[in-house]
Amino acid sequence: MAEHEKEQLETVKNKKKNGTAAAVLILVFGTLALLLSLAVSITFGAASIKLTTVWEALFAFNPDSSDHQVIQEIRLPRVLSAVFVGSFLAVSGAIMQGMTRNPLASPAILGVSDGAAFAIAIAFAFFPATSYVGLMGWSFAGAGLGALLVFGIGMFSKGGITPVKLALAGVAVGAMLSSFSTAIAIQFDVAQDMTFWFAGGLAGIEWTSIQMLIPVAAAGLGLALLISRAITILSLGEEVSKGLGQRTTLIKVLGIITVLLLTGAAVAVAGRIGFIGLVIPHITRFLAGVDYRWLIPCSAVLGALLLVWSDLGARMVNAPYETPVGAITALIGIPFFLYLARGEGRGL
Repeated sequence: MAEHEKEQLETVKNKKKNGTAAAVLILVFGTLALLLSLAVSITFGAASIKLTTVWEALFAFNPDSSDHQVIQEIRLPRVLSAVFVGSFLAVSGAIMQGMTRNPLASPAILGVSDGAAFAIAIAFAFFPATSYVGLMGWSFAGAGLGALLVFGIGMFSKGGITPVKLALAGVAVGAMLSSFSTAIAIQFDVAQDMTFWFAGGLAGIEWTSIQMLIPVAAAGLGLALLISRAITILSLGEEVSKGLGQRTTLIKVLGIITVLLLTGAAVAVAGRIGFIGLVIPHITRFLAGVDYRWLIPCSAVLGALLLVWSDLGARMVNAPYETPVGAITALIGIPFFLYLARGEGRGL
């Protein structure tokens, strides 16, 4: 192994030591903040509900109480889906950034989310009787198509793949797939059905969605944690990774499967919600260091926290009407993206 690679590895080890305490604090206090945020989010809506009523609805449910029914059937599935989707997108972004060593990588920017929405548009247009499970399958396939197109363009571009080139390819492919989705939606009169997936949102989430997200969370987040150590080493570069005896191709395949699984499920449930996968991994890396064994669970907690509060903001900005939650996350993410693009991710 070259001398500079040894120095790089030593730097990472030092960052791991410094970041462990911060990561533990994030997990502990972040989880507590998330639980509090869930309670606050459940109380706000078309009608405000007291926290004591929320507690009663959870632990002493009264089917004759309209407030209890609203909490159990509408608000609780909504906030739980925000937890799942936020954590899925944040973890997907962290893995993509680690595998590609691209600070601009995220499901929304690299065309993965747009590919999933495009596949759902096809399903609505040509297979209207597709079940919810079927829609999730289409979403997985579309996510894979988006990623394949972006990385294919990046690989064949002059000068090879660079962070900005990959981001530009992602934006271009995403715009193309989004245009195709819109054309299909208008041509086959499914625009009303597709509005939800284009805007991104959590309104109308039912327990069926939560039941579908639980096994995806177990498989996707479990696989992410399983390869977390390997992603840490891979983030140093392929030369270092191979020098340490890693099977880089296998790690990349498992990483891609994880991203497609998590992003596909997130888009199938909540539509295109951008920038969580870009912003949260950078914040987590700044606070907790570069060890993905800590970065992935911390990103999951902070991603869930961000989406819960973004969804709450979407309900409160123009109450009693709802603002698309994708617009709220874009307000946070676009300035962050421009900052990273300007500096091309130095220091990642």
